[in-house]
Amino acid sequence: MLKIDYPIRLQEYGVGIFSEALTKSALKKALKKKYIRVNNIIATSATFIKEGDCISISVPEEINSNKKLIFTIKILFEDDYLAVIHKPAGILVSGNSFKTIANALAQNIKQSNLLDYTKPQPVHRLDYPTTGVLLVGKTSSSIRALNKMFEDKKIEKTYYAITIGEMNDNGVITSEIDGKVSESHYKLIDSVNSKRFCRLNLVELKPKTGRRHQLRKHLASIGNPILGDKEYGIENLVLKGKGLYLHAYSLSFIHPFTREKVCFKDEIPRRFNKIFIE
Repeated sequence: MLKIDYPIRLQEYGVGIFSEALTKSALKKALKKKYIRVNNIIATSATFIKEGDCISISVPEEINSNKKLIFTIKILFEDDYLAVIHKPAGILVSGNSFKTIANALAQNIKQSNLLDYTKPQPVHRLDYPTTGVLLVGKTSSSIRALNKMFEDKKIEKTYYAITIGEMNDNGVITSEIDGKVSESHYKLIDSVNSKRFCRLNLVELKPKTGRRHQLRKHLASIGNPILGDKEYGIENLVLKGKGLYLHAYSLSFIHPFTREKVCFKDEIPRRFNKIFIE
């Protein structure tokens, strides 16, 4: 039962009175989902309360609260601040799907011993069909720091791809993607003749910006789409059943807490090398 001197908006009064809604944003969500009642009437953000009102909250048990995603992740590096993992092809990094890297992290990564430990979170993304190195934050401060480093372009990313067609030895591709300037650098590592594709190339890629599908769009724009790219490839030259030949190879940066210069690598998949071994 309440004891207040004058009517007050529930949204202002209710913060922290329930363990399920300790913050303002949590209380808003509870109201939006119709979990809170005043005098047994469903409350909204516009509800006012007065002395003598009875406030209750009823949060239904989440369907997936005990449902765990059984998915083993390969850990490449781990300390109390961050983890580096291998992302396989065919899985989303995050999103509304149940099967995501984000949902599998807690079962694969050790909890940090630091005071601001939190549920591990990916701090950048790789496309669904892309393989390779993925960076994860394990504390609130490391997640913020790593996000800021990506925003400030202080993390150098290196990819490898197999592309189709004749290519220059190196080049810089610049264009607007989704209305934003984007830039990618490439270097030709090896080439082989192909009966079906004419020419296949192993290419090192260094994106200087991080737009959605940037490398795939850039390489397609110069006439050298990535092998296996169903979205940006040439229709009659799409390799079916083998996946996308794009791999996030390394991340290099100054560790935001130890201040060491680090370079984390995820070796090029064997399916790449098979194409270039006679």
